[in-house]
Amino acid sequence: MLLATQLERVFLLKDNGQEIKLTDPEPKWSVEAVMNFYSNTYPILTTAKVSAPQIKDDTILYKFESVMGTKG
Repeated sequence: MLLATQLERVFLLKDNGQEIKLTDPEPKWSVEAVMNFYSNTYPILTTAKVSAPQIKDDTILYKFESVMGTKG
């Protein structure tokens, strides 16, 4: 018998050199909706991009990466 299970989504945010693991607030939401949800807490997400999903340890891993450059 073949059993299908939905993989848990995990979101990682890189902020000031450290990785912050964010839980999935609502599995039915799109990745962009999750990013908007967390942007109130982490303003850096307003200019972030999402990397391609990776499957790791029975989870789907999404990385939010800042696209802001440095000045000067």
